[in-house]
Amino acid sequence: MAESFWAISALFLLLLQGCSHPALHPSWRQSAPSSPVPTALLAVYEPWFGHPHHISVGYSSQDPAVIRKQIDKAKAQGITGFVVDWYGDREPFIDHAYALMQSIAGERNFHVAMMYDESDEENGATDEALSDFNSFHQTYLAQDARGRQAYLTYNGRPVIFIFPKGRHTNWNRVRESIDKWSPAPLLIYEDDPGSYPAAFDGLYAWVQPGKAGWTPDGSNWGQQYLQDFYQKMQSQYPDKIAVGAAWAGFDDSKASWSLNRHIAQRCGQTFSDTTKLARQYAAQHAMPFLLIATWNDYEEGTAIERGLANCDSSSSGGQARPGP
Repeated sequence: MAESFWAISALFLLLLQGCSHPALHPSWRQSAPSSPVPTALLAVYEPWFGHPHHISVGYSSQDPAVIRKQIDKAKAQGITGFVVDWYGDREPFIDHAYALMQSIAGERNFHVAMMYDESDEENGATDEALSDFNSFHQTYLAQDARGRQAYLTYNGRPVIFIFPKGRHTNWNRVRESIDKWSPAPLLIYEDDPGSYPAAFDGLYAWVQPGKAGWTPDGSNWGQQYLQDFYQKMQSQYPDKIAVGAAWAGFDDSKASWSLNRHIAQRCGQTFSDTTKLARQYAAQHAMPFLLIATWNDYEEGTAIERGLANCDSSSSGGQARPGP
């Protein structure tokens, strides 16, 4: 299932087509040796567009024709699967979009995985997670489920990502329950397992600037955060799966929950630099997946679906402008 890391350089070049920054292409080629560890490229997919609570991006996540085009485009860029946000029965619109995605992925020889968005309710989060996981297992991981063959596995076990919200879930209880599945899934949690390290099989990095915090100009692209994450995986969690992350930038100004947070794309250099750190780690340590954050989150400005920011050649500072 996993593809070699050469696909990352191909993706980067495709995303930067038309960029006027002349030094990016050759420097990337020179620094892109193949990793000895096969690493599959995944991208987080947001399935809520077309819902009135989200901004209009010109398509619906429930349009099968759109999903087919997105999968084909992602495959052409070396991406092997989408990690799709899922909320259980809290969000029926998203559940329907996920069902379409898994079914179509099965047709397209593409992979799909669920990223479970934890409830932020203080009371009942654990019971809700238990119910949601049981529902997902019965609906999407049953042998006769549509697109079941597309579901992402590692060493024969389905891979489930978890996006923490309120952090009120007792993951030890959830782990005890899902260990009864056959096969039991692998749980991959965001970088800090908190009180439940034994419940998780791996950790993934996520787009953020790290301890130094957000800067008004977006210049802090997360270097220290990523370096700390990879060091932590090596020193504290060498027995767990490390899932690296790459991102193009961040800008939540279009989101209804905006906190005015920014990471500048820097004419594609942010994507190059975050990917380079992942490649350096993978050259020495097993890293089965690299997670691109994200394919299409336009509300937080991380989408790569339409390419990276183009660069204005007339500006010495390399100011970015929206891509096509």
